[in-house]
Amino acid sequence: MNLPNKLTVLRVLMIPFYIFFQMNISEAFPAAKWIALVLFCAASLTDMFDGMLARKYNLVTNFGKFMDPLADKLLVCSALICFVELKLLPAWFVIIIVAREFIISGFRLIACEQGKVIAAGYWGKLKTVSHMLLIIMLIINLQITGYLVAVEIVKWIALALTLISLGDYMIKNISVISEGGF
Repeated sequence: MNLPNKLTVLRVLMIPFYIFFQMNISEAFPAAKWIALVLFCAASLTDMFDGMLARKYNLVTNFGKFMDPLADKLLVCSALICFVELKLLPAWFVIIIVAREFIISGFRLIACEQGKVIAAGYWGKLKTVSHMLLIIMLIINLQITGYLVAVEIVKWIALALTLISLGDYMIKNISVISEGGF
């Protein structure tokens, strides 16, 4: 297994630990918040590095093509679902984001059957950055008016980018559906 794939597997293995600490933030365990933040940031950085290394050293594999986006979805969706339980995000918000991820995964599956690989686009990358930023801000969760306003702004930007990237993805890849016999 090459280094980029090991980083992807590491990201998946970090998710349960992140969830454990995220869900155990309390006055009795104040370090949990910071441990959750470090774990999430470290997992997010493995995403950046695994792709960079795979492209730079031509270490792109079928495992990586499949597992890397799945690891990203698992990390982000796990975090967002935690925030529903912690009442930091409404369920409808997270459902929209998770639904977008299922739709894109379906597109990629159909494309794969047609021998096509659909790379992440500009809007999808912006969406990912906005999700990561929102999650980091929600983990930190400062109860200061200006901070709460900033979180609200980032939340709506993340939702808008989720929908824009979905539309962009579907428009650019409509041939996948039309060639798939739908």
